[in-house]
Amino acid sequence: MLLVIMAIEDIFKALGDPTRLRIARLLGAMELAVGELAQVLGQSQPRVSRHVGILCDAGLAERRREGSWVFLRQSESGSAVVDAVQQLLALAESEEPDFAALCEADRRKLAAIREAREAAAETYFARHAGEWDELRALHSADAEVERHLAEALAAAPLGALLDIGTGTGRMAELFAPRAERIVALDKNLEMLRVARAKLQHLPAASVELVQGDFAALPFADASFDTVILHQVLHFAADPAPALSEAARVLRGGGRIAIVDFASHDREELRTRHQHVRLGFSDRQMADLLAAAGFAAHDPLALEGGKLVVKIWTATRRPEPASVTTTPALETAR
Repeated sequence: MLLVIMAIEDIFKALGDPTRLRIARLLGAMELAVGELAQVLGQSQPRVSRHVGILCDAGLAERRREGSWVFLRQSESGSAVVDAVQQLLALAESEEPDFAALCEADRRKLAAIREAREAAAETYFARHAGEWDELRALHSADAEVERHLAEALAAAPLGALLDIGTGTGRMAELFAPRAERIVALDKNLEMLRVARAKLQHLPAASVELVQGDFAALPFADASFDTVILHQVLHFAADPAPALSEAARVLRGGGRIAIVDFASHDREELRTRHQHVRLGFSDRQMADLLAAAGFAAHDPLALEGGKLVVKIWTATRRPEPASVTTTPALETAR
């Protein structure tokens, strides 16, 4: 009980400052870098960092490093208390004109940040449009692939979904309405910033972007119900560790969906698009999935181009229950 009282006391102390109230209100809308917060608040980054530290220590916010940037989001632990704080701040904004004016000004600056993110994403797309158009011309239309993937995963709820190698964030955007929450992971920082621009209209509490490697996922065992690898596995010199990691973070009975190319001989993709593997045969994929602890389903082939797109799905086999043996009782003499 004493620990609970101390925790609540820390929360109210953390909220006892106008700047921290504004930060807490902003984090209810979207994840922000410390530099972006400083831009909105019109304060120095070191000063904002001190305020952020107090909010994090009180459990109201969480830091996450992404390269040289530090991002802040509303804390997910103790969510009932965090939700109550957001409700209180919303009430304060409706009742206090001065606080409402500050929040409205902050939101205008937040809108400018959203626009800057979108502009940066458009610049990235323009720079790489030729490469992507060249690759898209070789296979079925994206909309067709997405439709079949959605159908392949329609049989059961998605629950907590991990999008490995999220790239532009398209898979996270596509499945956000059906998932309880989504974690979008990518190793490339520039791609994460593109994904952040695409996903920033979604509720901050429902989507998380994380930098990480598919061969060493930064998540606890059995954290997700669904894993998607969309046009990712052909970048792996050895796909086995990536699939083993996917199995590790999936709960028993959880599902994996892999969208990639069937085996092909287009060697130019190695140099033009950095593909390490020239697709996969059904036999290769079945063996990889079985070795990682999955029960594979029948694959689907989309043959609308020079490259055949395959959708492989599988279910995570439950871990075998541990058997506890009881030593036999000695016969009474």
